[in-house]
Amino acid sequence: MADTATPAQVETGETRRDFLYLAAGAMGAVGAGAVAWPLIDSMNPSAEVLALSSTEVDLSPIAEGQRITVTWRGSPVFIDHRTADQITQAEDVAVATLPDPESDADRVQRSEWLVVIGVCTHLGCVPLGQKTGQNRGEFGGWFCPCHGSHYDTSGRIRRGPAPTNLPVPPYEFTGDTTIVIG
Repeated sequence: MADTATPAQVETGETRRDFLYLAAGAMGAVGAGAVAWPLIDSMNPSAEVLALSSTEVDLSPIAEGQRITVTWRGSPVFIDHRTADQITQAEDVAVATLPDPESDADRVQRSEWLVVIGVCTHLGCVPLGQKTGQNRGEFGGWFCPCHGSHYDTSGRIRRGPAPTNLPVPPYEFTGDTTIVIG
């Protein structure tokens, strides 16, 4: 067969094969991008997670001494409307004796309301004590039966393998009886 290259192609060394290599490479790059984009996009948070980035809670129906659980960012958040006895018990603790020293005043914005993330800091279990009649441990707060962590009425670790207190999520009072978590 005769060579069909033009004189300009012969001088520069370009052939039909070079064009096919470039075209195939470009199509391969476009194809790889088309495959990679949905994979990368799937790593973004879902719409339901983004919607849970903050949670508004009406505290008015919560009676004194009652505890409720709400969900924020997929984790349980314990809200405790503490009684005067619970507040006194939490404030009377010698902070220096605690495994994770933190005063009650540092953990609450208003003494009657305690807001903590309800996940044990040992292995991520959900402690008992939210419902009436559940074991609240030796200190009247929460008890994680998996490994025996005891929390007090301020959510501080008092006994057991948990290394730190129940974390306090970022929250603010937006009214007398409304908080926004997150």
